[in-house]
Amino acid sequence: MRREIAMPTFHVELFEGRTVDQKRAFVKAVTAAAVETLGCTPESVDIIITDTKRENWATGGTLWSDPRPE
Repeated sequence: MRREIAMPTFHVELFEGRTVDQKRAFVKAVTAAAVETLGCTPESVDIIITDTKRENWATGGTLWSDPRPE
C-alpha cells in the first residue's frame, strides 16, 4: 500500500461571523490549492476552522473588540 507523501492539516483562525457557505467555499479553494501545489489527494487534506471572538484576539496590545486608533 502506498502512503501519501503529503497529508497536510491546515489550522485557520478567523473572527467569528463567516457563513457556512463562505467556509464551504474557503475549504474547497484551500483543498484545491493543496492538491495542485503539494500533489496530495483531496481526501488527505484536513482543514480545521476556529471561530474566534474579537474580544479573544489582540494585536499590538489592543483587543480587536476595542476601538481601533485612526
